[in-house]
Amino acid sequence: MVAIAYIGLGSNLANPVQHILSAIDDIRAMKNCSLKLTSRLYETPPIGPQDQPNYINAAVKISTSLKPYELLATLQTIENQHGRTRETGRWGARTLDLDILLYDSIISNDPTLTLPHPELHNRAFVLYPLLDLDKDLEIPTLGKLQPLIKALNETPPRIIHSSII
Repeated sequence: MVAIAYIGLGSNLANPVQHILSAIDDIRAMKNCSLKLTSRLYETPPIGPQDQPNYINAAVKISTSLKPYELLATLQTIENQHGRTRETGRWGARTLDLDILLYDSIISNDPTLTLPHPELHNRAFVLYPLLDLDKDLEIPTLGKLQPLIKALNETPPRIIHSSII
């Protein structure tokens, strides 16, 4: 069975643009996956502690035969290869953060992997890259992207790479 998954990417340490671009290449090279689309790159302020650099964020759409937990493990391996540590806390600075935002229309409240991503609808740095990938995307239990973005009532994040890569 092949599934469609959306992955969020973020980085704010050690040349974050390069980490995002390299992670996209790593995702493109994953076995049992095919990279379909990549969003523009956005610069956003950090969530949580403000004494850290701004983030670079993006999203990708993939098709995959990996099950959700297999995909999660593969993405965590990529994070580790980019020097990701979990010692900085929940909202601390990081070289690379890869989150499964959506996996088909699966809804799961498992503590290891919640789908859709539990904070997806509250994050401009997630919603705008998803909009790049699919303007008609519907998030299970939450609805379409445009009303979710409007509900944020925030200024759109700054685009730092103007074309979808």
